[in-house]
Amino acid sequence: MSYADWHGGEIKPFVTDRFYVAPPWAAPGRADDRLPILLDPGVVFGAGTHPTTQSCLEALEIVWQQGGAGSALDLGTGTGLLALAAARLGCCRVLAVDNNGLAVRTTRENIRANRLDSRVLAVIADARDLMACPVDLVMANIHFDIMRHLLACPEFYEKKWFILSGLLRSQARQVEEMIHYGPGRIVQRWINDGVWYTFLGACTG
Repeated sequence: MSYADWHGGEIKPFVTDRFYVAPPWAAPGRADDRLPILLDPGVVFGAGTHPTTQSCLEALEIVWQQGGAGSALDLGTGTGLLALAAARLGCCRVLAVDNNGLAVRTTRENIRANRLDSRVLAVIADARDLMACPVDLVMANIHFDIMRHLLACPEFYEKKWFILSGLLRSQARQVEEMIHYGPGRIVQRWINDGVWYTFLGACTG
């Protein structure tokens, strides 16, 4: 199986309103005001083109339009794209977490490639053990069973912002109910292809 076949297609650069994301072997980036991110997904899921990832990047851009975050927690980091994007926007401290050793190794390589070692730290850990970390923003594009545990933690609602993604319709409905009964509110939601749901929210507690 070729590298492209493994990822379901050739890895190509893509842009959002604020970011230019490209693999290291691509031609030099565009000469505009977008923030560059080098991303080599290796053999880990997370080339950045999945609808949930795209929505998370849009949500991050909105957070920075509203003043940003000084610290962030990226749970289920995969290749580290969301952690890198937060750091590029100006986040000073980002903890990128995954329970998959290969994912964390890939994220560390991407951190070095982007020279963001002083801002982003990647570690192998269980997301449920890190909810008490005192950060402004928590990002979780993660399995629903793990997300339910996070939303049940009082510490989740001590964060200023949250971005939750990777949710199917019935799961999204349950997440909304849990947030409604906690001191949180949904600021914006994305529904991609009628299947994938992403939430940007703020905590009021």
